[in-house]
Amino acid sequence: MIHPLRHLRTVVRHRHRVISHCRRAGILLQGLTHDLSKFSPREFFAGAKYYRGTCSPNEAERRALGYSAAWMHHKGRNRHHYEYWTDINPATGELAPVEMPVRYAAEMFCDRVAASKIYQGKAYTDAHPLAYFEGGRAKNAMHPATARLLREWLTLLAEEGEDAAFRAVRQAVRAARKNKNKSK
Repeated sequence: MIHPLRHLRTVVRHRHRVISHCRRAGILLQGLTHDLSKFSPREFFAGAKYYRGTCSPNEAERRALGYSAAWMHHKGRNRHHYEYWTDINPATGELAPVEMPVRYAAEMFCDRVAASKIYQGKAYTDAHPLAYFEGGRAKNAMHPATARLLREWLTLLAEEGEDAAFRAVRQAVRAARKNKNKSK
């Protein structure tokens, strides 16, 4: 069954959470532009068709078709996904992960926390995003430095709560900006 209104509601609720988290992380503009591609026909119609409410519609599309065209569209346009950050390694000639800039890693953190809150609902705890990360494939597929940074922030969230985690993310974003400005 196609659920365009339910899917729209989920996407909008998720975006609003990400915007709020990005504000706390010091990257509000990124929050305001977060996941706009989900409103494109390629992503929106697949999301409505494969909507389940408890997980990403991309997972359902992948199970049905063997791939997710919506996901391939999405990851190629949104820099907060580690999958965007792959390139051919000049030394090996193989596809390999590239370290994400801190500001996009920060948006990825915000996205993961928001997604956990939306999909877990009342069952959400600050430990859930870390458990999801540790139980998934992402930690092995992303650049080791990016995985370390994300794990550090997610661990801080699980052990000390949102205030401590967002403070650390904000400090990392500021430090990265400062270092970028020094190198100019």
